[in-house]
Amino acid sequence: MLTQTLKTQAIKTQIGGKIAPALSVSEQFCAIAGHAGLVATEFSYRKDEEIYGEYEPAEYVYQVVSGAVRSYKLLSDGRRQIGAFHLPGDVFGLEPGQTHRLAAEAIIATSVRLVERASLERSASTDVQVARKLWVMTAGELRHAEDHMLLLGRKTAMERVATFLLEMDRRLAVAGMMALPMCRRDIGDYLGLTLETVSRALSQLHAKRILGFSGARQIVLRNRQRLHNLDA
Repeated sequence: MLTQTLKTQAIKTQIGGKIAPALSVSEQFCAIAGHAGLVATEFSYRKDEEIYGEYEPAEYVYQVVSGAVRSYKLLSDGRRQIGAFHLPGDVFGLEPGQTHRLAAEAIIATSVRLVERASLERSASTDVQVARKLWVMTAGELRHAEDHMLLLGRKTAMERVATFLLEMDRRLAVAGMMALPMCRRDIGDYLGLTLETVSRALSQLHAKRILGFSGARQIVLRNRQRLHNLDA
């Protein structure tokens, strides 16, 4: 659900000439919105506040400005499966249908930028550059979903934790330190593991000096090569 409005602004990023192929998802989103002349609105959400629910109309496309978001599905027996963690710059809420397949919540205090999906679709129908960049973003989400399916279906518990740490190291690490916004229960629900299994795997990696802890959610990777070997 949408809550407190912070500000409404026109995204001014313009596309001039050719776009470099190495644009990040964040840059692609800004380039699309700026090229199409769309208006972006920012909203803030408190920790654990719902952004949208499962099966709600998919009326907007979202980008994380600050904080972190989890998208998830509640199973019939009450278990939760987290499909993805969305971090600053990430785009989420792109749907093939008219409703959201998963729910989305703020993990911590979070600000998101959103644009109307209908406006994006109208722009894509008349502008090949907008259509191409939306396709690239959608293909990236599909690739992540395929990787996650492989992780859940074929990897051991330790391999799953290693994969997660390497992903967060790539997306979050600053000066060698990962400050995880998500708790270990979130990690378990993302990896299809219990809280106890996640904690045990992290303790084993710490005992082997593959990683170190600096606070409850701050992790330093001391031996990335050994972690890559575990992820093989």
